[in-house]
Amino acid sequence: MNRMFILLTAAAVVAIGLTAWTVIRGKNTYAATEAPASFYDLKANTLEGEAFDFASLKGKRVLIVNTASKCGFTPQYEGLEALYEANKDKGFTILGFPCNDFGKQEPGSADEIGAFCERNYGVSFQMMEKVSVKGDEQHPVYAWLCNADQNGVGDHSVKWNFHKFLVNENGQLVASLRSAVNPDDATITAFAEGK
Repeated sequence: MNRMFILLTAAAVVAIGLTAWTVIRGKNTYAATEAPASFYDLKANTLEGEAFDFASLKGKRVLIVNTASKCGFTPQYEGLEALYEANKDKGFTILGFPCNDFGKQEPGSADEIGAFCERNYGVSFQMMEKVSVKGDEQHPVYAWLCNADQNGVGDHSVKWNFHKFLVNENGQLVASLRSAVNPDDATITAFAEGK
């Protein structure tokens, strides 16, 4: 009886571990496909409260990431900034959307978030206003990223902070990358470099 309990417990632990690994490590990539709703019709506000029109992103490759200041993945800011600095003159940019949806790990005001990003990681890529990436108050940018009927390629559920989406220079969603996919991952660096 004890041996059976141990085996069942071990199987449950392995199943939970594999599920958790998929939740934070998964990658979905897509062939460039025309989206039913235009990425370039989207709008958001910057962290400073200024209107930002996504039409200004035409011709650029864009990485969109939901960020948080008190998360185990927060050090990814360093890699994101390095990626941006290395590729910003090659038609690549990053939009960071602070998000407090997961573990309340982004409780700060816009000023506090901006100061944290600059002081700790020297972030110079565009930080956007704090938004919800799921639920009833999901921001329209995340509604587009997460719904196949808008992006044309897949439904996605953001499970934690630092989930990354890649949108090509034609406004087509080409990848959804979970939190544990680091900014120096080959999928991301090749995209940033335009390869």
